[in-house]
Amino acid sequence: MFLTTRGLVLREAKYKESDKILTILTAEEGKITAKARGVARTRSKLSAATQLYGYSEFTLFGNRGMWTVNEAESIEAFRPLREDIKRLALAGYICELLEAVSDEDCPEPEMLQLGLNSLYALANKLATRDVVKAVFELRLMCIAGYRPELEACAACGREDMDEGVLVPEHGELYCGECRRGGGLKVDRAVLSAMRYIINAEPKKIFAFELDGAAEERLASVCEAYALFELDRPFRSLDYYKNLRETEDDAI
Repeated sequence: MFLTTRGLVLREAKYKESDKILTILTAEEGKITAKARGVARTRSKLSAATQLYGYSEFTLFGNRGMWTVNEAESIEAFRPLREDIKRLALAGYICELLEAVSDEDCPEPEMLQLGLNSLYALANKLATRDVVKAVFELRLMCIAGYRPELEACAACGREDMDEGVLVPEHGELYCGECRRGGGLKVDRAVLSAMRYIINAEPKKIFAFELDGAAEERLASVCEAYALFELDRPFRSLDYYKNLRETEDDAI
């Protein structure tokens, strides 16, 4: 059978001399694994459209549970990412997270849209790396079923607070007066940004402003929350953090 679909290439693995095995996230079919024959050759007509982190239209042939790329046409390659090693590394983390939470044979339109919006914002510098990373992590957790309850304190119902604590185990928020144990500390600016992120329209998720220090705090909380819920390490995140440390040392 043949399938024509649009998808984002999340991962590639070399196979034989010139083939690749691609992991592609699609809206209709979810995560797909497909063989791309000859794409490692210089003159391959499919090489541009099967690049890692690229969004393309694919014509796939399915046989015995395995898909093969017959045709492919690039829609968006996010080329500016390849001019900045740190943004490219962050794109790798975004795609590794998408692969971790997406499913095969399950439509993932929201997840794909979030991934594309995040890569576009990252490539075109519509937001800082910290903001893109934080927005992606928190919004992805919402789509994956781990939406935190940030509207009010889970104990007293207080909505307006200067500081609070988000408890990842339950996804609940507590004001400073009600929480006595550990958790992720959030201040007014960070909480306001998180509330915006989980409720904003998909195309407006990056349309908020924070100062540099608040951006770092937001990034720290969203990362910690995502890693707790997924309960696994990500090599791409470690690589990105190493690059960031090098950047900080240079400053």
